[in-house]
Amino acid sequence: MSDEWYTPRELFEALSTRFDLDVCAPDGGAPYVPADKFYTKEDDGLVSKWEGFVWMNPPYSKPKPWVDRWLDHGNGLALLPAAKSKWFDELFATEARYTLLPATFKFISPEGDRISLMMASTLWAVGDTAVEILINSGIGKVR
Repeated sequence: MSDEWYTPRELFEALSTRFDLDVCAPDGGAPYVPADKFYTKEDDGLVSKWEGFVWMNPPYSKPKPWVDRWLDHGNGLALLPAAKSKWFDELFATEARYTLLPATFKFISPEGDRISLMMASTLWAVGDTAVEILINSGIGKVR
């Protein structure tokens, strides 16, 4: 199973913000992702320096190290699976805020097709700016 599931443009339109850094970008970055800088697999966002307001849509096959790094950074938004796992329980116990994305939410494949996952997706915010953006997006009820 692939980890190449790109965030749809509509989600960024709803967020109506710009990021300093996309820490898990596809090669070349997605042209519609509103970020000033992109880290790809080659850059290895887990070891590269994170600065500013970050966007994260990490590999769903192994999100825990990404979630830990994102929480440590403390300033950004993250698109994550609603997973029955220890890392999700640990995330849920933090001060980070989230909203459950609608069941109709679909990712974009590298070929440009719309694809659904068998699990729900959540959008998380850490840091005051991120929480305010999430609340103002109208995407869903923020908890």
